[in-house]
Amino acid sequence: MRIHLIAVGRLRRGPEKALVDDYLDRFAKAGRGLGLPPVTLQEVETRGGMAAEAGAIAKALPAGAACVILDERGRQLSSPDFAERIGAWRDGARDVAFVIGGADGLDPALRDGADLAISFGAMVWPHMLVRVMLAEQLYRAASILAGGPYHRV
Repeated sequence: MRIHLIAVGRLRRGPEKALVDDYLDRFAKAGRGLGLPPVTLQEVETRGGMAAEAGAIAKALPAGAACVILDERGRQLSSPDFAERIGAWRDGARDVAFVIGGADGLDPALRDGADLAISFGAMVWPHMLVRVMLAEQLYRAASILAGGPYHRV
């Protein structure tokens, strides 16, 4: 199993990047003993709107990986449900690619072709903050799978 994070745009030095780096590092350490590999981050940049971004994302998607998009129209999962999905992908040895679009969101064709769409709530979040939220939820999932105290049920 491999875990990929494909995101439109580059995070510059600052609080968002520091948080993403911190949570992905925590995930790598917590996941090591659980059979969860470190997350591979791939930032794609393009000009030309959602269609061009969709093309760049499609090129970055690993063949056979479950495509999970972050979209306000997606399903709202609890942290334990998200952890369960991560565990199922791990146990099924399936790669997973989490996709975060640019400021305008994701192209409808890419949305329609995704295996799963996840929402962090009904509100629209800036795409750079969604990276932080996803990185934190990955770390929380590893903690839940390990039976650790990070998550309170």
